[in-house]
Formats: sequence, C-alpha cells, structure tokens
Amino acid sequence: MSRRRILVTGATGGFGLAIVREALARGHQVLATGRSAQVGDKLCAMGAEFVAMDLIGQDASLPTLIDGCDSVIHAAALSASWGNPRDFVATNITATRRLLEVAGAAGVQRFVFVSSPSIFAAFRNRLSIGEADAPTHPLNAYALTKLAAERLVLAARDDAMACCAIRPRALVGEGDRVVLPRLVELAQRARMPLPGGGRALVEMTDLRDAAWAICEAEHRASALRGRAINISGGQPLSVRDIAMGLATSLGTSPKLVTVPIGLARLLAIALEAFARLAGATKEPVLTRYTLATLGWSQTFDQEPAQRLLGYRPRHNAFESLLAEARKLAVNRGKP
Repeated sequence: MSRRRILVTGATGGFGLAIVREALARGHQVLATGRSAQVGDKLCAMGAEFVAMDLIGQDASLPTLIDGCDSVIHAAALSASWGNPRDFVATNITATRRLLEVAGAAGVQRFVFVSSPSIFAAFRNRLSIGEADAPTHPLNAYALTKLAAERLVLAARDDAMACCAIRPRALVGEGDRVVLPRLVELAQRARMPLPGGGRALVEMTDLRDAAWAICEAEHRASALRGRAINISGGQPLSVRDIAMGLATSLGTSPKLVTVPIGLARLLAIALEAFARLAGATKEPVLTRYTLATLGWSQTFDQEPAQRLLGYRPRHNAFESLLAEARKLAVNRGKP
C-alpha cells in the first residue's frame, strides 16, 4: 500500500480520532484539523500533524491547508438534532462545497465524505436499506444539509478527483460524544419512555469499524466514484434491549414506559412547533427525528459494503457501548 498524505477534517471529534488512528496504522501521513487545540495535542502524540482551524471561519486558509495532500477525508460537520438552520447550512453545505472546490483545484486525487444515514429516517420501518433505496424527506436541518452535501460530493466532476461517501450508522465506542450521552440521559430518568414499546430495531456501529471503512474507501476511491455506501455493525437490536442493557451497565433501574406511536408523533410535532415559536435554542425533549430513530426500525443491506469494500465488522458495537457506559459509571463514582 502506497503512503499518502491525507487531510482529515473534524479530527478532534470521537470519530475523527478513530479515523486518524486507522489512517496512521495504515502507514499514511496524516494532517488533522479541528477546533480543539487540546485534542490536537493528543493527535500529535499519536503521530499526526495538527492544524487548529474552523473551516467556516473567515481566516480559514483552505488552499494552504490542502497543499501537498493526496486525499481528503471530510468528517467535519455540525451534528445535532436541533439548532439554527443557517449554522447547519454553513458547516455542512458551504464548507463542504469550498473544500471540494479547493481540493479539486489543488489536484487532490481522492475525496471521502462522511455522510449520514439520517437521510433515511422516516415514520415507517426501513429494513435492509440498499444502494438504490432513495432518501426520505429530511426530518431536520442536519439530515437536510447532510443530504445536500452528499449530493455535492457525488456529483459528476470535470477533474480527476475520485469522490465517494460512507454513511455510518449510530456510532458508539471510545470517544463517542453523540449516542452514549443521549442514551445515558434517558437511562438516568426514573421513567424511560419507549415509543411503541421499544420494539424498533437499531444497528449500531463501532467507531473502529466505521473508521476502517472510511480509510478503505480512501484506498479504493478510484473504483468508488460517485457511490455512497451504508455501514453498520450488522447486529440489529431492539431499542428496549439496548435500554435495558445500558441501564444495567450504569447501575440504574428506570421504569420502562410504553408510549403509543401515534401519541408520540403528535407530541413531537407540538413540541417542535412550540420551540420554534418561542425561538428556543435548546432541543425539545422529543423531536420528529428522534422519534423516527427510536420508534421505527432502520437496518442496512450489508452486501454492497462487503462487495465494494470487503467490509465485515470486527467489533460488537453493543458491547462497545456497554463498556463505555461502565467506564462512565466508574468515573462518576470516583471522589
């Protein structure tokens, strides 16, 4: 395998760290960028070069950043279920467009975009989602802007840059700052509401497996032009089983309360409408997107990932989630 210089954006997030670690393990030279200088020190200790940069900032010099890079792995994003739509557009669409333009002009050979399965979230079960399955109408600004950015990346190009996208589902493991914190918050309540009784199926993905898939896509980018590949741990579990396992690991015992799906949907719509009218910056306790991810099943057809990437999960994502939960419980118990 040839050694390349790879720019990894969003490198100071939990997933970004995993991507950098995997790229370094493959023998590549990694230029990592992100907003946290503290995490930047950790990246340098790992063997990467770090440049602190806000990609949407006025002082962001993308040509200087990209100069000399063979590949770009674009993991930076505003990942949240609620927020100002303008912020999502700036971070997820505008920054991606600028990065694509600069990378193409600089002669970068490969561009891998970290997309999101949020584009498939819907008020219905979607099982074994495949390559040809169409996205749904986005349920929030995050899904809307990630879909728009993905389409920019996958569009036909006049230059030689090979672009592709990977959509990793429900990332968990060391460094996860998205899935675990939200689940822990639920598990610590006296009552844990479960839409539809928690029967919906979720496929989580270990950060290390997703990072492997991203770096393998970078390696095979020339054969993946214009493709988006769905990635998951391939082990569907019910929301109820995940909740019970997490509560046990945290040493909590919330009462699981079944919430009828129809009632939950009306409540989510009402809470979102009220929050918008009030100009609330804090996410409502229930949103349509959150309900879609907890109330209806979403699983992936693994065949495309196996065929195009040689992908097979090496880690049990549920066990990774519980391991991180146990660490959290131990740390909280320390004086």
